[in-house]
Amino acid sequence: MDPQGESHFADLGKTVVIVPTYNERDSLPVIIERIRAAVPEVDILVADDNSPDGTGPIADAIAATDEHVKVLHRPGKEGLGAAYIAGFTWGLENGYDVLVEMDADGSHQPEQLPRLLEALRGADLVLGSRWIAGGGTQNWSKGREVLSRSGNVYTRAMLGVPIYDATGGYRAFRAETLRRLDLHTVASQGYCFQVDLAWRTVQRGMVVKEVPITFVERSVGNSKMSKAIVAEALLRVTQWGAQQRLRSLRRALSKREE
Repeated sequence: MDPQGESHFADLGKTVVIVPTYNERDSLPVIIERIRAAVPEVDILVADDNSPDGTGPIADAIAATDEHVKVLHRPGKEGLGAAYIAGFTWGLENGYDVLVEMDADGSHQPEQLPRLLEALRGADLVLGSRWIAGGGTQNWSKGREVLSRSGNVYTRAMLGVPIYDATGGYRAFRAETLRRLDLHTVASQGYCFQVDLAWRTVQRGMVVKEVPITFVERSVGNSKMSKAIVAEALLRVTQWGAQQRLRSLRRALSKREE
């Protein structure tokens, strides 16, 4: 807020930052504090997948002293995509106009949230991008950088989306954008979930903007990255690309026969 107590983003409406958690007891209090300092007017929804390390009760304790913090307790670990879908559904049902995805581990810097919200004034979806000018990563191995860059190049080639970081998970949606994406049909997880939503937004003719962010590798806890997540993304993007090409071929053949 400015010195007069007015929100810089009041014109965007009510904003909620959705933070999925699974065993994030050490990082959660820190990330909540940073979000509240960066953009004090937003609400925070902690979507906890019944973390065995006690993350849920910690979130409840914070929420009890801060009206801007809400907690959604889920029955168990079902994956990142399912957690976000549940968070989106909660946010839409509770009248939020802007819904933000943010990791709990500090890899997405809350201090960069204002640039996403600023860009949303002229977009339906804003992506925090590591792979455009001004973006980047910290504490990543060369191998992981190559994997991410090549995965995004492959996604652009297969799906024809003009997006440089379709796999990133720091993003801001307008509520109306999410309502148009048929969330009940989304079954993908991990990186693939992020590609899926970005691609659906482009397919529906909505405006997608990318703004530069610096992704910082977590210093507390364990990464949720796995070979299964990467494999799912590769398989699904390949399937979607093949299906898209097949539909285009059928349309071309149909026109020739007319």
